[in-house]
Formats: sequence, C-alpha cells, structure tokens
Amino acid sequence: MTCRVSTNSLTLFTVMINLFKKLRGGALMAIGYMLSPLSWWNDLFFNLPIALIFAYAVAWLNPSWFLPGAIIGYWLSNLLGILMMQFGATDIFVNEDKRNLKRDLWISLGGSTIYTIAVAALVYFHILQVPEFFLKLFQLQAIAS
Repeated sequence: MTCRVSTNSLTLFTVMINLFKKLRGGALMAIGYMLSPLSWWNDLFFNLPIALIFAYAVAWLNPSWFLPGAIIGYWLSNLLGILMMQFGATDIFVNEDKRNLKRDLWISLGGSTIYTIAVAALVYFHILQVPEFFLKLFQLQAIAS
C-alpha cells in the first residue's frame, strides 16, 4: 500500500509551518521587547519586579546576597529579553540554514552585560536615581538580615 500525498497538501503544510514560525517569532519578539533594555518603561513593570523576586530567592540562602541577587536578576531579565528578541527575529527573518546559535548567544550576553554595567554605574554615580520604594525594600531586607 502506498501513501500518496498531493503537492497541494505539502504546500499547505509548508505554508502552515511557516505561518506558525512567524507567529511564534512575533510573540517571542513582543515578550522579549518588554523584557529587553530597548523599551524605556519596561524596568518598572517587568525587570525590577523580576530582579526583586530573584533577589528574595537568593536572600533565602544568605541574606547579605540580596543586593547582588537583585543586580544579577536584573541582568538575567535583560538577557532573557534580548535572547527572546533575537530568536523571534530569527524565526521571522532568517532561513533555518543561515542560523548561528553560538554567535547569537554571545551577542545577547555581551549586549545585556554592557547594558547592566552601564545602568549600575549610572546608579552608583547618582546619575540615575533608584525609586524610593525600592530603596525601602533594600533597607527592609538589610534590617531583616
């Protein structure tokens, strides 16, 4: 018994797979944009809460790790956003045979690290002000430890 598949059904299947990749890529880009450092409003609503959740989790292990945990959580949330944007853009614009995962990961890691260092330096030199309620959270955590 032979299975016959028409050319039309293969074409429809290919079109559906390509549509799914483009929709997945669009969703990854949208969520990644919200987490990435490219949107100016994202820190207050996405990155800082994620960083605080990460910091509280790390502080359970050692209370003095709260601030470093917040910085690392912030860096990781930015890294995740950049990676999601890159993978989404790759799904939308790049053919499978032209992908270079290693290069994409290094670019994401470098960009996120540079951005996090720049923000940390701006806060350290008092060019950027940390919102008052976040300072109170850090003070409460320091008192608790």
